[in-house]
Amino acid sequence: MGECVARHYRTGALCRLRWADGRLHAVEPLGAGPEGGAALRLAPALFDLQVNGYGGLDFSRPEHVPAVAAALARHGVARFLPTVTTASPEAMAGALRAIAAARGPETAAAVPGIHLEGPYISPLDGPRGAHPAAHVRAPAWDHFAELQRAAGGAIRVVTLAPELPGALAFIARAAAAGILVAIGHTAADGDTIRAAAAAGARLCTHLGNGLAATLDRHRNPLWPQLACRDLSASFIADGHHLPADALSAMMRAKGTDRCLLVSDAVPQAGLPPGRHTGIGGADVDVEADGSIRLHGTPYLAGSGAHLLGCAAWAAASGAAGAADALDMASVGPARLLGMGGGAGDVLVYREEPGGGWTALLTVRAGAVLHDALGGGPG
Repeated sequence: MGECVARHYRTGALCRLRWADGRLHAVEPLGAGPEGGAALRLAPALFDLQVNGYGGLDFSRPEHVPAVAAALARHGVARFLPTVTTASPEAMAGALRAIAAARGPETAAAVPGIHLEGPYISPLDGPRGAHPAAHVRAPAWDHFAELQRAAGGAIRVVTLAPELPGALAFIARAAAAGILVAIGHTAADGDTIRAAAAAGARLCTHLGNGLAATLDRHRNPLWPQLACRDLSASFIADGHHLPADALSAMMRAKGTDRCLLVSDAVPQAGLPPGRHTGIGGADVDVEADGSIRLHGTPYLAGSGAHLLGCAAWAAASGAAGAADALDMASVGPARLLGMGGGAGDVLVYREEPGGGWTALLTVRAGAVLHDALGGGPG
């Protein structure tokens, strides 16, 4: 039997948790308790809408999917969307089939769907980011239907550039089919962004990134996405993709109820510093500060963070309060996907002296996924 006392992340009330045989059996309220008592914190387990891989693993093979799920659970993530990015048609379909093949009863709980980021994105340098130009294309429903068949119907989020030919009609059809459409990797003007929201787009993918390096100070894709009340926004709060003041300003503009945190972790996330092979075969450098850059350049090649680290950095930087940062990384994503608040998804974590957070217990729907306190499967 495992047992601990933790202070609720939002109310501050003390709770006693008990678990055994891989199941959480009780979360008992104990009242306010003494000031400063209980060093542990109780919060919802995390839900990451954008994970490209982790710990040297991508999603090209079915066995990698549960391995990534287990690695992320050690950092408080109970659910996530494997993200398939722009690549050759064969590579994209292969990754989608691999994820679909991995989604048995246990893994499907960890992986409630797939995020398709591309190939329907801007072909322009800058907005395209690290996606290969050779495989960028305009959206077409027949093409998407082929990818959805490869995915076994599991694609739940599609990120696209709404200025592409046929994009607005595609958005309307996808939204009608229950797919969450996100705007990202775009050079769209304000009218097009508003039209995309009217057609059914509901999210901005990693807002503040996937943009041209130089923008018109007033007429650019950023302001209309921030201003549109029908669009929520995800942010990569890894300390590298956005400076703290930019993240803080954008969160205040959107309002915390419309903000989500994602890791956008690439397969080299969690690896030791050094040179590694990245997505598409290009070499990347995992730096000592945790950033991942194209080898020999200052350009980011993805995120090396996990979502708990992003929430901790958002709080430590002052961009968001700790409770709001946790909600942006847990109940917010679940709610946006129509999955409620993730009942039974529990995280117990410790705030470290240096400002980071360490996951000690991760629970999904009552099942203990990670236990560094004793009493579970560990």
